Amino acid sequence: MKRNYYIFSSGKLIRKDNTLYFEPGENIEPEEIVSKEDEIQVDDDSLKENETEELEPRKLPRKPIPVEDIDSVYCFSELRFNTKFLNFLAQKEIIFHLFNYYGYYTSSFYPRMPYLSGKLLVEQVKTYLDNQLRTSLAKRFVEGSADNIRKNMLYYNARDKDLSHFINKTDELMAKIENTNEVQELMGIEGNIRSNYYISWNLIIDQEIKFEKRQKHPPQNPINALISFGNSLVYTLVLSEIFKTQLNPLISFLHQPGERRFSLSLDIAEIFKPLLSDRIIFSLLNKNQIQEKHFNKELNCCYLTEEGRKIYLKEFDEKIKTTIQHRQLNKSVSYRHLIRLECYKIIKHILGEKEYKPFKIWW
Repeated sequence: MKRNYYIFSSGKLIRKDNTLYFEPGENIEPEEIVSKEDEIQVDDDSLKENETEELEPRKLPRKPIPVEDIDSVYCFSELRFNTKFLNFLAQKEIIFHLFNYYGYYTSSFYPRMPYLSGKLLVEQVKTYLDNQLRTSLAKRFVEGSADNIRKNMLYYNARDKDLSHFINKTDELMAKIENTNEVQELMGIEGNIRSNYYISWNLIIDQEIKFEKRQKHPPQNPINALISFGNSLVYTLVLSEIFKTQLNPLISFLHQPGERRFSLSLDIAEIFKPLLSDRIIFSLLNKNQIQEKHFNKELNCCYLTEEGRKIYLKEFDEKIKTTIQHRQLNKSVSYRHLIRLECYKIIKHILGEKEYKPFKIWW
């Protein structure tokens, strides 16, 4: 199975033949020119891969990273790179996700799609343009998201957390989904379901928190910081899986397609955020793995420290590699592969082969 690599620290990623090497280093000058070997300059503090073992620049030699072993690269540091390096990533179909100083997703280098399908693209656009077809598919995304949110609340309700009020409210809102004929109304229902859900976090999370509402731009407290970071990881994971299919990530159905974003990733991510992002947050906080010291607070802004991001990423990698016995396929599949399967189900729906039913947590 291919792995994600996370870059935090100073050093160089160097291409040599068909292999990438991480070369630890310090005091890399910003003016240094990218030279003969295709390389990236990294200006921060450490490189992490799935096992998140820290590379100590003074102790470790050049570390090989076989290209065939890389699925996606996540960069949390200042980078310089040349077009030859990007061409190499494109050739190897490696997606390059970039995060800013605060650890929030900013953009992706997305190689040319390897599985283009003109027929599917036409049908995907037709589905978007037909309000009835679009709304029908958008309903399934909201339904899947809401059901997985409900499963999370039921889980904690069975563990001495009285969430019955929030579960009943969710049931009332879910009952409105089928009778809705406009996407904007669906977005409103989805927003209300999440608002109700987020208030229940004050009971789900054992640490003393005061979480009243979702704040994104920027997050202003630790819970919002965790949600923003976790959601961005789910979004990029979904994008990486869409890339391996014939779907076009720009054409969405629940979220409005717009400029400079892969909006289909937003649609599919809604279904998986309760399973991936939310459950990781609950676990990290209830086990005190993430604490107050793992956040930096500035004027009207709160974000995870580098140490906090590494703790979260370690849990995230372990989570997406977790396997379950798939009921229809009758074999073990990883959480990550569940997202790919979701993409295939959407393709079959768009082509009229099989009605789409969203992934719902069954365990």
